[in-house]
Amino acid sequence: MDVGADEFEQSLPLLQELVSGADFVGLDIEFTGLRSNLSQPQQISLFDLPSEWYLKTRQSVQQFTICQIGLSLFSSIEGESNKYVAHSCNFFLFPTTFGILDSEFSFQASSVQFLNQYGFDYNKFLKNGIPYMNEEQEKKIKHSILRGNWRVRSSLDKDQIKVVIDEVTRWLDLAKEGDQMTLPGIAGFQAFEVQLVLRQALPNIWTVLKDEGVVVKKVSQQHRWYLEHASCDQVSCWKEQIVLSARGFSVFFQMLVKAQKPLVGHNMMMDLLHLHEKFFRPLPESYDQFKQNIHSLFPVLIDTKNVTKDIWKELRFPRVSNLSEVYEVLSSNLNPTKNSGPVIIHARQCEKYAETKCPHEAAYDAFLCGSVLLKVAHLLLQRMHGSGSVHEPSFSQYLDVLAPYVNQVNLIRGRVPKINFSGPDYPSIRPPVLILTVRRWSGVSEQQVYHEFQNLCKFDVRRFTQSQFLLLTNKFKDARSVLKEYRSHPTLQVSLYRYWRHSPNITCLLQVCSIVTTWAMIAFILGRSSPR
Repeated sequence: MDVGADEFEQSLPLLQELVSGADFVGLDIEFTGLRSNLSQPQQISLFDLPSEWYLKTRQSVQQFTICQIGLSLFSSIEGESNKYVAHSCNFFLFPTTFGILDSEFSFQASSVQFLNQYGFDYNKFLKNGIPYMNEEQEKKIKHSILRGNWRVRSSLDKDQIKVVIDEVTRWLDLAKEGDQMTLPGIAGFQAFEVQLVLRQALPNIWTVLKDEGVVVKKVSQQHRWYLEHASCDQVSCWKEQIVLSARGFSVFFQMLVKAQKPLVGHNMMMDLLHLHEKFFRPLPESYDQFKQNIHSLFPVLIDTKNVTKDIWKELRFPRVSNLSEVYEVLSSNLNPTKNSGPVIIHARQCEKYAETKCPHEAAYDAFLCGSVLLKVAHLLLQRMHGSGSVHEPSFSQYLDVLAPYVNQVNLIRGRVPKINFSGPDYPSIRPPVLILTVRRWSGVSEQQVYHEFQNLCKFDVRRFTQSQFLLLTNKFKDARSVLKEYRSHPTLQVSLYRYWRHSPNITCLLQVCSIVTTWAMIAFILGRSSPR
């Protein structure tokens, strides 16, 4: 089901009902870009601590925006054993442009091409995107509107507003008191904006928003005064409605937060960063504060990338490279619990996904996330109980077996492989750092070192001293291979990095200690040999 600005407000009651009844929510987000083309020191690498990775990625999140959010709400069917129905929705979003709010964001060519390849509808994003704002933006717009200090911006630009005022003014010249006209094709909070402008500009009209558009009625000034002070249309109440309408998808975001349902994604770290920035508050500078905020918003997070990565090799499943392939393997005969696993059906409005694969459509990927979660949880539960199968497993049992993975979110490139949102991050289990010593190759750069090794394996490279570089990979076999090939190389010698042996600080300290010890010995010897 696709939801744009035109349908969103009418869909909210149904969405709230679905969220309340859901066991968990699958999530996927599409962006206008992923990472800024930052200079070399600002690019993420395997050397980055989680806090360093966060600060670098924060810049990209602030630069790009969300173009589509997919949610798949999974609910167990009452009276049926281990059967779930999935309500999957695509929400096209576009930043609120109202009053003082006029966001700037970038497009990344590779991201646009990627989404275009999978049939993304940019017209729905640009022309019918649901507005949204975070809490800070909401405070600003509420302050401006309630004080009457606002101005028309690009949502309906000044030229369009002028056309509307001219049209209504020409009609007023010929209209009698009580006559009315309709301005069609204006909906959502933009309709409130038009009404606000007209009421300020023309003292002898009144406006009402109806299904067919904004209805303008010619009234006397006395009747206008009465209408303005009527309990059902007091200015403060009316302006609150404008703020509510301008918040758009942020209203639904707060519903999700309030419901506290488990949130499921696949490689969901970027999704969480954007959720915080776009709907909650601007990302803080503190990495720990970000983690605390996300944990308070969504106390139960499950990243299917983290779960499947952990068990894939153990189960000897074939190598996979994306979410769709993970789903295909778990749905095939390779999965020993395929026939006893949960039955998942699509809701009536979402049946296209039963017949058509739509990779990288956000709602479809959100559905895959939820389905993978249920299939993996069932597999883990059956393995835990051995040959005795679990009769009619419940979702709470699935959550119990997934407990080791809760709030552990995969980190694609960083010193640690995952981030723990409910406590301190776990120590690194990456391969050891290697140190490369270069001889007879003056002026060598990090890029040249990278190209030297790229045919054998991929390493992140960081300069250590004038003639030494640190190498780090996320594959143990690559580290072993390079150590074997280059341990005795005449120009490029690779060995394991040892802090106490290679750190310049430790080397300097040892040299100082050696000098001090030497002078102390000399003084001691001279002191003993001097005459008394």
